[in-house]
Amino acid sequence: MSALTPIYWLLGAYFARIAWRAWHGAAPRPRTRTAFYATLSVLFAFGDWMPAQLAGALVLLVAAIAGFGLPESTSSQSAQAADRGRSQLLWPILLIPALTVALTLLIPKLALSWLSGANVAVVALVVACGTALPLALAITRERAMHAIDAGGDLFEAIGWAAMLPLLLAVLGSVFAAAGVGDALATLLGAWLPLDVRWVAVIAYGLGMALLTMLMGNAFAAFPVIAGGIGLPFLVNVHGADPAPLAAIGMLSGYCGTLLTPMAANFNLVPVALLDLKDRYAVIRAQVPTALPLLAGNLILIGVLCFR
Repeated sequence: MSALTPIYWLLGAYFARIAWRAWHGAAPRPRTRTAFYATLSVLFAFGDWMPAQLAGALVLLVAAIAGFGLPESTSSQSAQAADRGRSQLLWPILLIPALTVALTLLIPKLALSWLSGANVAVVALVVACGTALPLALAITRERAMHAIDAGGDLFEAIGWAAMLPLLLAVLGSVFAAAGVGDALATLLGAWLPLDVRWVAVIAYGLGMALLTMLMGNAFAAFPVIAGGIGLPFLVNVHGADPAPLAAIGMLSGYCGTLLTPMAANFNLVPVALLDLKDRYAVIRAQVPTALPLLAGNLILIGVLCFR
């Protein structure tokens, strides 16, 4: 059992709670919604002990339920709690990233044997959220179950799109294992003069943004572009520093996230939650930020990544 297993159990229990509320709620198609969240609960709670074929079948089941129409649910919680201490609620929100960063830097120095091989950032995030929750409850004077159910309401309002980043990140790993990066390197090497540094820089940055737009997630695009352009050309041929190259490459991918409806959880879900008339209103508002930022990232790659 890994150090992350209790976190997966906690997530499994959380989705089981959402499934129970979906079954007993008044939203449409309770069986469909219950099946969706119950399947997620089983995957998170028991995925480590499942045969790979069974886990894959359950993932396909989740995708099938979402694809054939997972009905949305609206929040049943009162806004009264949010009105109490509204100005102070920013503190637990800011505590989460601050404590996550601090613990991510501190935990490796403690050399805890039970955290060996674990994703320290994930552990730090869980501890930070667990620390911020009592503070938020103290400010709003609400019970812990209210926070759990309110989070479930929000998750149901977002629906299947909340799982999209996780699934797309897995897709990126599948592409990398299948050798898509090597095939991309061969294809681009035949058509572009990637032995010229500035051409390789533009191909890397724009490739991250464009593939992210197609796949909807920079985590899915990164292993493909890094394996196809970043490592073989920018690092091995032109001597780029891998650390800033990877970081700025991800930022270039995020520019693509701002421009695509494939990033549904970022660009389409807010439209639904805010009841906006223009389906692409969020994307239109982000274009003036995304394009200059992408151009700036290309300049940063050329300035910071080469010795």
